[in-house]
Amino acid sequence: MPVRTAEAEWTGTVTEGRGSVKLGSGAFEGAYSFRSRMEDGVGTNPEELIGAAHAGCFSMALSGQLTRAGITPTRIHTTAQVRFDKVDAGFAITNITLNTEVEAPGLEDAAFQQHAQEAKMNCPVSKALAGTQINLQAKLL
Repeated sequence: MPVRTAEAEWTGTVTEGRGSVKLGSGAFEGAYSFRSRMEDGVGTNPEELIGAAHAGCFSMALSGQLTRAGITPTRIHTTAQVRFDKVDAGFAITNITLNTEVEAPGLEDAAFQQHAQEAKMNCPVSKALAGTQINLQAKLL
């Protein structure tokens, strides 16, 4: 399996400085700052990137679960809400909520909910974030 890479560079103080992140594939490069992370400033932030990775990984894992069950999903749309909070020891990602909507003809809701929970538990990004509470809201359309 390939090793994936990403890089970040930061210059200046934590509150006044600026940084940039770049994916090794070249598919994304963006700026980040104290304001884009702690407030509503322009740019990305690590939590947003983790959310994108988690939503993408979960969607693929759910597709795999359904495919192995003989069901072909026509659409899986997932968003991730990543909570970044002040805690006693500094800051932490305290909670991630995955919201997914799935179109899969012939799939019963009870089976769908089971597949969605299994995908949440088995997606590699969920496993990497095992120290964070991960919630799932799954809707079959």
